[in-house]
Amino acid sequence: MPDRAHQIQRMLTANAQWAEDVAKAEPGFFEQSAKGQTPHTLWIGCADSRVPDSVITGARPGEIFVHRNIANQLRLNDDNVLSVLRYAVDYLGVEHVVIVGHTECGGAAACLGAAQSPSFSLDGPITTVSTLPADSALNRWLEPLTRLAASLQLSSTPHEEALPLVVEENVKAQVENLANTITISEAWSKGSRKGQDVWIHGWVYELSTGKLRDLNISRGPPSAKTMSIPE
Repeated sequence: MPDRAHQIQRMLTANAQWAEDVAKAEPGFFEQSAKGQTPHTLWIGCADSRVPDSVITGARPGEIFVHRNIANQLRLNDDNVLSVLRYAVDYLGVEHVVIVGHTECGGAAACLGAAQSPSFSLDGPITTVSTLPADSALNRWLEPLTRLAASLQLSSTPHEEALPLVVEENVKAQVENLANTITISEAWSKGSRKGQDVWIHGWVYELSTGKLRDLNISRGPPSAKTMSIPE
């Protein structure tokens, strides 16, 4: 069997074994799961295959609602993420929304590389990926992050030192965007549809250690007490 077909079959076989193991360990789990979901957190992360949200947090199915894209961006003109956010807060009642970046992010690295190029210019469309047209979907998506990387003035900083800074600043920028969405603004000013307080957070996942790092930029409703997270 060709390797490509084997990879797909392996996933299907592993799934069947997982479902069997769960059903034996916790009878009725899948029947209960089919009745609905009550996730406590919306995870907005990178599409990178090395950052599987439920695996690295030890979460069970039904605990985390997930949206992922290249370089964990929350764009205020992106109906995809905005609709996920609205549904999660208003209809699922999540209490936490977390922007999660990660070290060695390929999207952030590409943006940093473009921003550090001697030929880089902020005038006109930005071509982050030089092998693609400037108006390609990937270049349009990465442009705001490339502009952010350029604003950090890291042209003379070694790439390996600059990349972690871009990753962190990107998370901070996306948390700020999140705070400015209509959904979060309304939840904080008028109260959420389901009555829960909603908190927003920024984390970075360290690939070399497998650990999440809290950037300590959490925010919640003005009327809520400061949230303390145990070490």
